[in-house]
Amino acid sequence: MTRVAVLHGGVSAEREVSLNTGKQVVSALHQAGFEVTPIDVGQDLGAVIAALQAAKPDVVFNALHGRFGEDGCIQGVLDWLGLPYTHSGLRASAIAMDKAAAKAAFAAAGLPVAPSRIVSPEELEAEDPLPRPYVVKPVNEGSSVGVEILREGDNRRGEIARAWRYDRRIMAEAYIPGRELTVAVMGDRPLEVTEIATGNVFYDYEAKYADGGSRHTLPAPVHPEIRAQAMEVALRAHQALGCRGVSRADFRYDDTAGEPGRLYILEVNTQPGMTRTSLVPEQAAHVGIAFPELCAWMVREARGGA
Repeated sequence: MTRVAVLHGGVSAEREVSLNTGKQVVSALHQAGFEVTPIDVGQDLGAVIAALQAAKPDVVFNALHGRFGEDGCIQGVLDWLGLPYTHSGLRASAIAMDKAAAKAAFAAAGLPVAPSRIVSPEELEAEDPLPRPYVVKPVNEGSSVGVEILREGDNRRGEIARAWRYDRRIMAEAYIPGRELTVAVMGDRPLEVTEIATGNVFYDYEAKYADGGSRHTLPAPVHPEIRAQAMEVALRAHQALGCRGVSRADFRYDDTAGEPGRLYILEVNTQPGMTRTSLVPEQAAHVGIAFPELCAWMVREARGGA
């Protein structure tokens, strides 16, 4: 029987989400017939390594989210230990987590991206880096942590800059009106297009994870050209970053001037959530792949290296 260690928890702002992901993955892997050891990852890296060595897993299921879990850090540790693991390797994880590096890779691959600039907190405090409306976001956080939209008449720019507590690099990105779309990629297969609607100002952390925070329409009611483009761009972005296993590409779709409109890729999530409100399990189920089967596929596809 294959032994699987499930890493969950972590030390990022997404710890609670990761604990939820881990709980559901452990249950699914048990259903799929694996021998499973959950490992709650905390500040003590030595304790994590010791737990892995004691578990002697054949495969590590990486259910961590956010910094140190999906930015190449834990991937480097697992490579050093010689343990195969799910999701992307060190290089793809590090690039995808760095929004500036990922956007450069997308642009080099000819994928549609929104105009943006990288500024410091001091530069943001001094003046608008882009015409309004624009979005500011941390370069190295996930799940919309720290994202703010600055519109005409909004006087919070100085306050946001002075209170900034993330990486000193701030991505200022043109705000794209319209709709939120996402596409899961499983290996070399884009699964489907989901539209995400929320009553919040945008698809923020609460909308992602709170009960009733968002509504998913699957398949998305979009123009056929946009559906095909979203599926193609998601796969090409997955490939441009060197991802493996499962990833999820997030888009803004501007149809405010009529269809078919324009599509922009925002980012690729190399550690997409596996909670009961998560998008990847929902898309997999839509194409006939049950959650235990999805998790088992990820274990079978696990490997180490960049």
